[in-house]
Amino acid sequence: MLIIASTTSTTSTRAFTFAFKYSLSSSLAFKIETHFHIIHSKPRTTLFLLRPMTSSASRSPPREPANGSVTLQEWQAWGSNSPLPTMVTDIVDQMKALEIDIDAHMTFGGSGGKLQGYFKEQEDKKHRATYQALGDSEKKLQFFSARQIACRLLGSRGYLCQKCWLPFEDCMCSRVMPCSLWRGMRFWLYMHPKDFLRQNNTGKLLWQVFGVEAATLCLFGITEQEEIMWNTFKHAGKNNVWCLYPNKNATSKSVQDAFGQESSADQKCTQLMTNGDKTLNFILIDGTWSNSNAMFSRLKEQAKSIWGAEDLPCISLATGASAMHKLRPQPSWDRTCTAAAAIGLLSELQLLPEFTSYGLDKRAEAVEDALVALLEALTTRRLRMGRSITRKVRHSRDIC
Repeated sequence: MLIIASTTSTTSTRAFTFAFKYSLSSSLAFKIETHFHIIHSKPRTTLFLLRPMTSSASRSPPREPANGSVTLQEWQAWGSNSPLPTMVTDIVDQMKALEIDIDAHMTFGGSGGKLQGYFKEQEDKKHRATYQALGDSEKKLQFFSARQIACRLLGSRGYLCQKCWLPFEDCMCSRVMPCSLWRGMRFWLYMHPKDFLRQNNTGKLLWQVFGVEAATLCLFGITEQEEIMWNTFKHAGKNNVWCLYPNKNATSKSVQDAFGQESSADQKCTQLMTNGDKTLNFILIDGTWSNSNAMFSRLKEQAKSIWGAEDLPCISLATGASAMHKLRPQPSWDRTCTAAAAIGLLSELQLLPEFTSYGLDKRAEAVEDALVALLEALTTRRLRMGRSITRKVRHSRDIC
């Protein structure tokens, strides 16, 4: 998730520490600074803390997935509360059948745990031919998404923890402290298929902390999940659906403008506590900046088909760069990760008198703690594998 925010200038030589726009606890700030104490020796130049190694130890060894089709239990264990997508199961079955046809096992490995070897070559030919034969763009999107997810499901079996999406030896689940979200709001993680089961994805932290009913996964292009999300939005009404996205074609409202200036705000919040139909639904677009454009366009198209208006109510946050920026950099330092966007929303809502009694600051702290745990787990893994724990800055002109 990428949110536009304001940035401030820095000197060319200084210790750079990450901070959100809102106040962080001293312990969190210390942890972040401990991991990323980066010295700028000259303007727009970042020094690596550790040189990346070319050793094969920095890549995952080839592995074969466990046998068997994907079950509903397995599917939902990865963080979904939806039915098992039909097209995903079909593609898994087709890949299993291809193993028999060409007498070759599918193997996964390398950077990102992708398909490898002879099976990859043959499967590539087959799926590209299938994709080209689909004349309808909607069917192409559904096929693309389902295949991405099928490959990730098979490649992650027996390798990644189903809750935190990290390799078992780096599992961080014991460090995540679940808590309930105020029932007057609900997060929807609208995730791109290429971010599904991605180890450094931060959107997963929301349902780890709040549960899948309060923070619900919806994968881009997966019909079953998109229908569930939009049926919920229809029932809630347009006024109770907000997208955390800087809409360039329409004015995005701040949290203050959207929720702090209504004369009947107190009455509205009271209704939210007693009427489940009026829950505030917040969409977090969970994908790279380039992919998020297509995802937002799809949201607008669906909103227009339901409500007759293309404009989807949008919120921009005052959140700054998150700690995860160095491990998974955004196009610029004024954009942030999904978990940080959720933290920013909760923190800004907490500042409004209408929301102060709901303990949203405590919920924000719970996500902060989970984000730090993920940061530390990923950092430890990178160091163990001889990989750099910093990345080159994109659009370095954004840092003075």
